[in-house]
Amino acid sequence: MALYWIIGTCFAGGLISLFFAAIIFKNASNTLITNMVSLAVGTLLTTAFLEIIPHAMELSKDFHDTSFIILIGILALFILEKLLIWRHCHGVNCESHSLEKEMNQNKRGSIIIGGDLFHSFVDGVLIASAFLVNINLGLVTAFSIIAHCLPQEMSNFSVLLDSGFTKFKAYMFNIASSVATLIGALLSFYILSMMNHLIPSILALAASSMIYVSVSDLIPDLHKKTETKESIRQILLIAVGVLIIYIIHSYLH
Repeated sequence: MALYWIIGTCFAGGLISLFFAAIIFKNASNTLITNMVSLAVGTLLTTAFLEIIPHAMELSKDFHDTSFIILIGILALFILEKLLIWRHCHGVNCESHSLEKEMNQNKRGSIIIGGDLFHSFVDGVLIASAFLVNINLGLVTAFSIIAHCLPQEMSNFSVLLDSGFTKFKAYMFNIASSVATLIGALLSFYILSMMNHLIPSILALAASSMIYVSVSDLIPDLHKKTETKESIRQILLIAVGVLIIYIIHSYLH
């Protein structure tokens, strides 16, 4: 049953991502992307602290080891980002995507593709590991990851078009990203099914990635907009994201 849920959520996430990528052709504003980023901050942080970390600690029965893995995960992501292995942004004015960088447009697009495919693969691993604990945790985790990926995919889609990619190639990249998520989920499902003792560690790493992405990437992007009206909207949408996960958590438990 878990396998069907994993495939279904990955497939649904891909369709939703493709739909929102198409919105780019209708001149989606930066406000829409910012609003989605704000919502993602709330859902990611709440999922990490309210769902994933408690489940990881329950399964491992060693709070210190679990906390240490979360710490190691955050530091590892920082190092990877420093080395430009995993760099994903959520705004069209992202520094890593800036035209002022010393790279030509094709190279810039290639870096985005490589980084996002790796990111999508890891997302699949996180989704599968959550579903292997129980369906409820899997659904909440998948929802949070989709909420986080949508603004990223929309932003990347815009950058690819700006880098000289045709609409068809940009769409193909979007589909490839969804396939990478499914591959990561399927590999993780079959490996973790035979090695259940790894699930608490994978969940801890999932929590660390959600916390790191929220604090290091998403929130700094939101701070770039300082207008009072915009700040209030961001806070409200973050609160909505928190409330959504809290309600789901309360209902499912």
